[in-house]
Amino acid sequence: MTEAPWRRRFRAPRTSLPQWAEDAPERLVFGSNATGKWEIYAWDRDSGDRRQLTDRREGTIEAAIAPDGREIWWFDDTDGDELGRWAVEPFAGGGSEIAAEALGRAYGTGLNLGRNAWVVGRSSDDGSSIYVVRDGSEPQQIYHHAEASWLGGLSADEKLLCFHHAEGGDSRHPALRVVDLEGNLVADLSDGPDLGLDSAGFPEVAGDERVLVHQERHDLKRPLIWWPRTGETREIDLDLPGDVESLWYPDGSTLLIGHEHAGRSSLFRYDLASDDLQPIDTPPGVISEAAARPDGQVWYLWSDSATPPVVQSTRGEVVLKPEGEEAPGGVRYTDLWVGKVHALVAQPQTPGPHPTLFMIHGGPEAHDRDSFSPPVQAWVDHGLAVVMVNYRGSSGYGRAWRDALTGNPGLTELEDIAAVWDLVVADGIADRDRIVLSGASWGGYLTLLGLGMQPERWALGVAGVPVADYVAAFEDEMEPLKRYDEALFGGTPEGDPELYRVRSPITYIDHVSVPVMILAGENDPRCPIRQINNYIDKLDELGKEHEVLRFDAGHGSQRTDERIRQMEAQLDFVARHLGTTPPL
Repeated sequence: MTEAPWRRRFRAPRTSLPQWAEDAPERLVFGSNATGKWEIYAWDRDSGDRRQLTDRREGTIEAAIAPDGREIWWFDDTDGDELGRWAVEPFAGGGSEIAAEALGRAYGTGLNLGRNAWVVGRSSDDGSSIYVVRDGSEPQQIYHHAEASWLGGLSADEKLLCFHHAEGGDSRHPALRVVDLEGNLVADLSDGPDLGLDSAGFPEVAGDERVLVHQERHDLKRPLIWWPRTGETREIDLDLPGDVESLWYPDGSTLLIGHEHAGRSSLFRYDLASDDLQPIDTPPGVISEAAARPDGQVWYLWSDSATPPVVQSTRGEVVLKPEGEEAPGGVRYTDLWVGKVHALVAQPQTPGPHPTLFMIHGGPEAHDRDSFSPPVQAWVDHGLAVVMVNYRGSSGYGRAWRDALTGNPGLTELEDIAAVWDLVVADGIADRDRIVLSGASWGGYLTLLGLGMQPERWALGVAGVPVADYVAAFEDEMEPLKRYDEALFGGTPEGDPELYRVRSPITYIDHVSVPVMILAGENDPRCPIRQINNYIDKLDELGKEHEVLRFDAGHGSQRTDERIRQMEAQLDFVARHLGTTPPL
């Protein structure tokens, strides 16, 4: 019997954008869910051979390939807890081994692979560290600090290393530092308080010591070239309405510009000698990853709301297609604006008003886009409209929009969600008595907070891997997130308990008046299980109607069957309470 389209969308094989070896670009590594969970694959493009490297219970998602193409590296954590170490395996096979086993397990903050040395970033309870490992030598620690740091690139000749740091105490707005591989300072670059810098690394050219940086001095993110030895910088002025991300072309003469505006993407080529910005012809939609090949063509991972993702090139060809049934297509999204708040809406073909689900994105520094989503299409298949709100705090709309949360997270986003709620009800899209608040991670946090602070608006709540008790979450979460929360809130729960109390969902649990479903990962280091249990225990104590779905993984699952199980449970929960179509 053929499965329902929504299940087939989850099962359809997908891939990440392949990474290639700098010196051997026909040797590549990519991730795919073709076996029913995300694992890592080696691809020899000359021979056409593809080989699965990893096969772990909860899957594997992080990988890199050495510049010479001889080795593939992948991050080995335990069942999604993100506490791990790097394993390395020959490209041709032969089994993996742990790299620098003496370092033990930690949270990863980057891996830069060279031809004669490699650099690894790590975070643990005592802060962040950077180690250099040369062939056959013991790891050498070249940096340590109590505040957060993460890697930003190794020069092609392996003389310079760039990394981000938050020694000033604000990991949301990092500074940059360049050192040699002994850890000696070469240069620092900082834009000061509330202005962050982001490194896109060095060109793939020996002796070229320029660093490609993203700065936000004028609100929208823009490229900047930095010469660390001299301190010279060059801002790249682009006449584009949204944020950009940029990468080097391999020869360092040109930048590949990825432009984001109103949830959609476009690519440009910027010639550094002539200051010429030229559009690259790509279909309308979302480009989630892109990179320039040595021959000048660009590979990119593209989709739109109605079309499943595909890896293709600027030559118009499909580069990588996994074996198996393609996902059925879906409905297209439409745009809504409430003042400066942008939202995307997916609706069934039947006339409204519809039972409606607000699907609130995580992050909060992320944004909903016009990209293909099996969960969104599953809800629409079952008769619901789906509303996605790019609230203040979302990335992609400039620094001022993203940083509007500083000192006031939670409450700010709920204002924007309420404004969109008013519009979709007034416009006849949503049935005001059958509106569900839903989201995962930060979206799960906003779901529980909204159920307590806006109880009159919501008929149900579905909170995935949420922050539910912020004080307990801060105590248990992974170290990098402690530093992030401290910067976002402007303090710690110990230093300002009232700040956290007012913004914690458990504070308002007495006001929750509708059934709520909570999904929780037992090994989650980002939204840990104890603080979720605190909230569930309080629901029990108060006699509030709720259901809990637990899964033995981290901050979400990489297994297709588990994702389908969770989607089915949510569809069933909403159907039982709102009378929508039960899971097909």
